[in-house]
Amino acid sequence: MTRGPARLLFCLVWPCALAAQPVTYRLDPLHSTVQFEVSHFKTSTLRGRFAMLNGLVTLDAAAQRGEVGLSVDTATVDTGLKVLDARLRQPDLLDSSGHPQAWFVASRFAYSDGRVDEVRGEFTLRGISQPLALKALRFACRQDERLKTEVCGGDFEATLLRSEFGATFGLPFVGDKVRLLIQVEALRDPDLPQK
Repeated sequence: MTRGPARLLFCLVWPCALAAQPVTYRLDPLHSTVQFEVSHFKTSTLRGRFAMLNGLVTLDAAAQRGEVGLSVDTATVDTGLKVLDARLRQPDLLDSSGHPQAWFVASRFAYSDGRVDEVRGEFTLRGISQPLALKALRFACRQDERLKTEVCGGDFEATLLRSEFGATFGLPFVGDKVRLLIQVEALRDPDLPQK
């Protein structure tokens, strides 16, 4: 099932937020990225990144629940090689013209020692949605004195098969399995409506 921009909610249970009411955060696009790794002819690893993630976070730490959502502009793909970036944007791979954004939404969480251990949801790429689980490698919150607000952030890891999204060019020479490393930071935003 595909979700639109209006449904974008990136809701994690941030371990430091103990408020009884849900709190809304906004992803900081300058500190939120997705990096990817894929085997290249079984000899080396092709790496790249997507910048400027966007999304909202609504969380209820006391109830240990929430919803997660973020959007990725696929045209921001950056491997360090412009000719490769242009190839990745083509219709048989990212299809950045036909599907300029990818989405992740989730509302299922697994906890360990009172902290988020895994977030399970749905990833949509090229108009195709598949289940995806993000494993939390680390997560913490702090009060940012310069910004005068709470900032929560962490690193997450996931694996997907690009063929499940119809991105089959180069198989099997370029690997099917793609490792994702997601860095996110979110700011508590007093201008956003709190639930």
